[in-house]
Amino acid sequence: MHAFRSARPWFRSPLSLAIASTLACAATAPLLAQDSTDTSSSPRATNAVTLDSVVVTANKRVENVRDVGASISVIGERQLENMGASSLSDYAALIPGMQVQNGGSPGLSTVSLRGISALSSGATVATYIDEVPVGSSGIYQGASGLMLDLLPYDISRVEVLRGPQGTLYGAGAIGGLLKYVTRAPDLTHAEARVGFGVRSVSDGGEGWNGRFGISLPLQEDRLGLRMSFARNGLPGYTDNAIDGRRDINEGEQVGGRMALSWDGDVADIDLSVLHQRINADDRAQVALDPGSYAPLGGEFEGRTWQPQPFTKELTLASLSVVWDLGWGDFVSATGWSETRTLDQIDSTVQFGEVADLLLGFPEPGSSNVRYTFDLDKITQEFRFTSRTGGRFEWMAGAFYTKEDAQQNQVAWLGQRDGSPLPAPFDTAFGTLAVIGLPSTYEEVAVFANASWRFGERFKIDAGLRQARNDQWFSQNVSEGILAPIGDAPGESTEDVFTWSLSPQFKLAEDKMLYARFATGYQPGGPNVALPGIPPSVDSSMLASYEVGLKSQSADRRFQADVSAFRIEWDDIQVASSFNGIGGLVNGGEATSEGVELASQFRATEALTLGVNAAYTSARVENDFEPTTIPQGDFDVVLNTGLAGDRMPYVPTLSWAATAEYAFMTAQGLSGQVGGVLRFTGDRLNDTTERQRITAPGDPSTVLQEDVTAPLRLDSYRALDLYAGVGRERWELRAYVSNVTGEGGFSSMTPAAGALSGTVAYLAAVPIQPRTFGVEFDVRF
Repeated sequence: MHAFRSARPWFRSPLSLAIASTLACAATAPLLAQDSTDTSSSPRATNAVTLDSVVVTANKRVENVRDVGASISVIGERQLENMGASSLSDYAALIPGMQVQNGGSPGLSTVSLRGISALSSGATVATYIDEVPVGSSGIYQGASGLMLDLLPYDISRVEVLRGPQGTLYGAGAIGGLLKYVTRAPDLTHAEARVGFGVRSVSDGGEGWNGRFGISLPLQEDRLGLRMSFARNGLPGYTDNAIDGRRDINEGEQVGGRMALSWDGDVADIDLSVLHQRINADDRAQVALDPGSYAPLGGEFEGRTWQPQPFTKELTLASLSVVWDLGWGDFVSATGWSETRTLDQIDSTVQFGEVADLLLGFPEPGSSNVRYTFDLDKITQEFRFTSRTGGRFEWMAGAFYTKEDAQQNQVAWLGQRDGSPLPAPFDTAFGTLAVIGLPSTYEEVAVFANASWRFGERFKIDAGLRQARNDQWFSQNVSEGILAPIGDAPGESTEDVFTWSLSPQFKLAEDKMLYARFATGYQPGGPNVALPGIPPSVDSSMLASYEVGLKSQSADRRFQADVSAFRIEWDDIQVASSFNGIGGLVNGGEATSEGVELASQFRATEALTLGVNAAYTSARVENDFEPTTIPQGDFDVVLNTGLAGDRMPYVPTLSWAATAEYAFMTAQGLSGQVGGVLRFTGDRLNDTTERQRITAPGDPSTVLQEDVTAPLRLDSYRALDLYAGVGRERWELRAYVSNVTGEGGFSSMTPAAGALSGTVAYLAAVPIQPRTFGVEFDVRF
């Protein structure tokens, strides 16, 4: 059911008035700066005097982030709540060098770090939930565009490690790591929390969310249970010009979790089961004129003939055991996950012209392609870890993972009105393709990491990992005209070695200079069976060189992290396609160089300011290797990237400025008012494609050449505001995202005919329009 769109202005809606009232009350209440000895139970009162100490598990140890010689960003639970975050794109701007391309729904997300763009179906950023990797390491589960977009409820923090993390986190962490750290059960105190909220998109729909969490000590100081559930409504705000539907991209996120913790004398055990589901009726999409980039209809109006539902379900069970051996710990981390994804896209522009250009109908047809991805994954890691704090610390372990995956593709063709083709065409051409792509991925790795301290100032971290993966794949085509009928299996085996080295020097107690040299890899695998496509694609390899300074003032009111890096990426996996179908090839080389800043300043006892920024220059170094596709009387030679191309979706400059004022009123209320001003520079959606028609077997004889330049996405800036007020057991929060209604696009793709090559429009995903929300929580 789609709510009728109201014509009233945003400032007249009841929800907007409620938010405005909350913001006004918070801003005009009598303010008292919090004293350094204040111990109010308000969650924000602990930030009153100095910047907080933040712990991370980047090196698989609990450490202060100031002592880790690497670039790490941490987004805490309270920050996520303040902003009303429901997906990665809501808080990506707070992390220097991180870009999220939204495909039109939470879960349809592509993440890149430091200019390492996803040019293929394999992810370049690994994802963990606590100790367990989630998502596919293979190339047939669409991992790059289906990044885990966890509803951030019952999440203690999100850690983002920038740069390759191959030695400790293995396959897929070539660009970095995204790690969700969940909240642990409280073993000493019972607590419960219930919350409710509503949100509204300007000139769009409204949605509600609800949540609860409970933590129970079943045996004091020994055994604890935590349970939580959350539901988040996703208001729609894009329309469809073809069938007149309004707010078509509405949906919901649902998540539940149960965790059990045992704190023993000799062993600690953590057992967790998590389930998350995303249901989107359609995706946010706007149709733009290919020449002017102006909307073809309304500002938030797309053009699709077929619905585009998206669903994703993740079930994860994990078991962690830490056994105290006296001289160190033995850790076992076990994980099992099941992921089910359905993604249907409207392919009317791409394949609808088969009806008129190939079959002779008077007009093009309509078409859709339905993808389903089923992934079952088990992981097991064992490691021995020495005690923390000595002059020599070490870690050694083994890792195993097995993935059983199935991808199915069904391409359908009908008449323009959505009805089937008339007989006998419906039988012969109504199904353009039925393709099954079963695959397995199995990896075994051993790794070691060590730290040596020389005196009080100098330290060296070093690590290595040896991994071997075995893969099997089969291309099973049972129907259609888009791919050859039959089964085409393939296998591959790879041995990969990665290493890291990080010298660190304490300039003073609160200043550390470090360098980090590290490598990472993106697994290859057996390829699809198509003319011109190689039978397998090799791993992409990457080397990173980084220097950084972590500095904090003596009174802990100011801190700044500055890093400079150069990344050299070789054998890049890129997609190569012709007539709408294709596979992967190893393209060539690219480099990424940049500087990043993350800073915070406690200007007063109540006011905190921050600036995060990244300058990144990421470019292709050589013309990517060509793919030659025989076409009988001629060959098609494709280059999917040329020397000097910018890497896709990497802005040269991006930054975010934050401010938060904490207060306490004379009536005993405490709270905060804050905001984020974020800027993303212009980006390109792809690399340059060059298509040459040559004589058969003679690439030097060029009969025709077409060069397709990438699309340019303009820069944008947006302002987010929030406020909250509460007392001990309750809290009321309000937020407005994109206050000024800034226009901008997260991703953009040309909708072009597979036969004619004619671009009908540009399908662009807008950034979230002005969004209002109110949240209320009660703790018991």
